[in-house]
Amino acid sequence: MTGRRGATAALATLVVAFAVGCGGGEPQDKNEPSGTFSMDVVKAAFPSSQSLAQQEAMTIAVKNTDSREIPNLAVTIDSFTTRSQEPGLADPNRPVWIVDEGPTGGTTAYTNTWALGKVPAGATRTFVWKVTAIQAGTHTVKYRLAAGLNGKAKSKVNGRSDFQGNFTVAISRKPAQASVDPDTGQVIRKPNK
Repeated sequence: MTGRRGATAALATLVVAFAVGCGGGEPQDKNEPSGTFSMDVVKAAFPSSQSLAQQEAMTIAVKNTDSREIPNLAVTIDSFTTRSQEPGLADPNRPVWIVDEGPTGGTTAYTNTWALGKVPAGATRTFVWKVTAIQAGTHTVKYRLAAGLNGKAKSKVNGRSDFQGNFTVAISRKPAQASVDPDTGQVIRKPNK
């Protein structure tokens, strides 16, 4: 009987703790300042010609052109996947690129969004993704910038409030040539010609 009462009491404590932790408390955006922050994309690079199974780097560098500090510079990538039209799929999103490594220190709880924190006026932050193509064809990668993660800090990028950057990439069906260096054990990939 004691074991059953102990288990029941523990379950009741867990339910109360869960209820207190969910949905209550302060709003998520409480500490995010409101306003529109100016920034410029000073570098946007992603090879326009790629091969299957070849890792490439996608780079987006953003300069704070505002007189104020950007609260939390973020980039959302909309197109590392494509939507399949095949009926009956549990998840119609199919990867075009696998993200091998996202921007260092940029992981967020949001899907396809990375943030690098505060950016002082005049400073530049660079986002770098290492990705591997796994689906051949011509694809467009779209990205958007934000001054915060919660919607109160808006961005004006390259003078536009509705800025959306993009890269058009042709991925060859032919995988990159690869060999192993016998001295180091490193995989050496050569692009297709």
